[in-house]
Amino acid sequence: MADASQLEADLEALLQQEWFEPPADFVRDALITDLSVHEAAERDPVGWWEEQARALDWAQPWTRGLVDDDAPFYRWFEGGKLNLSHNCLDRHVAAGLGERVALHWHGEEGEIRTITYAQLLADVERCANALKARGVGAGDVVGIYLPMIPEVVVAMLACARIGAPHNVVFGGFSAESVHERMAFSNASALITVDGARRKGRTAPVKSEVDRVMDGLTHLETILVVRHTGVACEMRDGRDLWWDEALAAAAPECPAEPFDSEHPLFILYSSGSTAKPKGIQHTTGGYLTGIAWSFKHVFDLKPETDVYFCPADVGWITGHSYIVYGPLANGATSVMYEGAPDYPNQGIWWELCERYGVTIFYTAPTAIRACMKWGAELVQEHDLSKLRLLGSVGEPINPKAWAWYWLVVGGGRCPIVDTWWQTETGQMVITTLPGAQRMKPGSAGTPLPGMRASVVDEEGREVQRDTQGLLTLDRPWPGMLRTLYREPDRYVSGYWERFGAPTYLVGDASRQDHDGYFWVIGRVDDVINVSGHRLSTAEVESALVSHPKVAEAAVVGQSDEDTGQAICAFVTLRDEVTGDDAMALDLRDHVAHRIGKLARPKRIIWAGELPKTRSGKIMRRLLKDIAEGREIGDVTTLRDPDVMGQLTQAMRGRGDED
Repeated sequence: MADASQLEADLEALLQQEWFEPPADFVRDALITDLSVHEAAERDPVGWWEEQARALDWAQPWTRGLVDDDAPFYRWFEGGKLNLSHNCLDRHVAAGLGERVALHWHGEEGEIRTITYAQLLADVERCANALKARGVGAGDVVGIYLPMIPEVVVAMLACARIGAPHNVVFGGFSAESVHERMAFSNASALITVDGARRKGRTAPVKSEVDRVMDGLTHLETILVVRHTGVACEMRDGRDLWWDEALAAAAPECPAEPFDSEHPLFILYSSGSTAKPKGIQHTTGGYLTGIAWSFKHVFDLKPETDVYFCPADVGWITGHSYIVYGPLANGATSVMYEGAPDYPNQGIWWELCERYGVTIFYTAPTAIRACMKWGAELVQEHDLSKLRLLGSVGEPINPKAWAWYWLVVGGGRCPIVDTWWQTETGQMVITTLPGAQRMKPGSAGTPLPGMRASVVDEEGREVQRDTQGLLTLDRPWPGMLRTLYREPDRYVSGYWERFGAPTYLVGDASRQDHDGYFWVIGRVDDVINVSGHRLSTAEVESALVSHPKVAEAAVVGQSDEDTGQAICAFVTLRDEVTGDDAMALDLRDHVAHRIGKLARPKRIIWAGELPKTRSGKIMRRLLKDIAEGREIGDVTTLRDPDVMGQLTQAMRGRGDED
């Protein structure tokens, strides 16, 4: 590829295109090549979902596809029984696929483990028996607090095998957060690790857990994985080493069928100062939704594809599209324990080359970081086997989309920009890569069986190209069933405003004249400047389209004159200096892209933005800085020291004259 100036010119040329067609070679072999699947699903949504559910192994058939007599407490596939662990493992082994690789695990220090479906099944059966030996059974909650190591997958599948709902806590959360979740879920067991590594450093985990777990009398078992060799105390009668417990356990544990609506897991939302929400998913509907969407959105060919999503299992992306979706489809995945820039900033591309990755799925924030680090780090590696790219977690700005398309995908890989939530369980809005054109910045259209609308404050559907509230207008199999132990909060948070079956997403959006949805961001991420509503994502997109900007995050800040003002935290490319002239240039650039009203009133030069370990920008912390409030919880950040640097920069901020 040409030099940096030529790349910039190529990207600018790409940004002039509204549409991108899926490459003909891709379409030729795609699973879905036209929109007839949407039409079939629209004629009979429930019947269509029942058809997709039949791709799974059911121990007992269902009697009713959807039960809505107690809406919004919907039930799917009533009367049906199945086991999720069986559907992810046993049926593949029984079909002769036991020697297929399930996971290529790569540790941050270069360790490698290759795990087949047969090996994974053997470990899961022993783990399930180890839990049962400690009295854990169907309905008992098991906490999981592990880094990105294969044992986290084993633990989740073992819980599913015996009907014990798991409560995975992101490994970057504090021990206090684990305590809160274990206490509220009344967990009877916790699976954790001696220590965890991050960017060459090792931190104790088990000893931190011990510090806060006293008093939880219901927590009768702590199972500890030996991973880093960090010394930790083992309490008699409660604590067991993972390897010893599995070695002592019986090797066979038949997968017991459970009701379709049996709770599968609880996953607590994060990123808010409010009380976390325990989002509860069940078995049959969830597995149906994620199995179908993984296969068809990623156009999976399990015999030849290698899939890599470098997210963390502690988030819903990890549950649905690192663990359950891939394994339900018999896929081979790459699992990486480490940061995107350790041991070097090209590690992801090194792994793609090493394992022959064909499908890659990551977040826009991570893509923008890779842009900052430079295209040459991508070009050093052979990515010729890549055939499909995906984006998840937040709206992707067009320039990052174009860079992803050109630099990573070589202009030959469709990009599926997926919109969904922890609550939805499965992808909701995106393009089917062999059947639909792509628009940079737009997620696309609802998947088959889904229906979405953009409405005003009263719930009336707005005209095309008008911003409003995103809603989902019918139930779907992968949806949350309730908030754990808070049914009233479930109703008030998602259904009360417009009434079932209209689910209030909480995102602002618009639907363009072609029917494509543009998800703008959370409703509280819309800034009201002098009565004009401006999307933070739109302003961010304008900022990062400037050739000298690497990353940007925008928040609203209280302002005496305009109600709210736009405050932008901007990371410049390495060779650029943040000064008054640069700030003026950026304001003019945004004014040119959007309008003068969208010019940031304050620009804060940020060497680094506050990000979680999975790469998500923590805008609520930036909001705290902008408003001069006490900084909230920073335990999930990749580098907590960033907050002090940004606070200092805020004190010397440049305000627009």
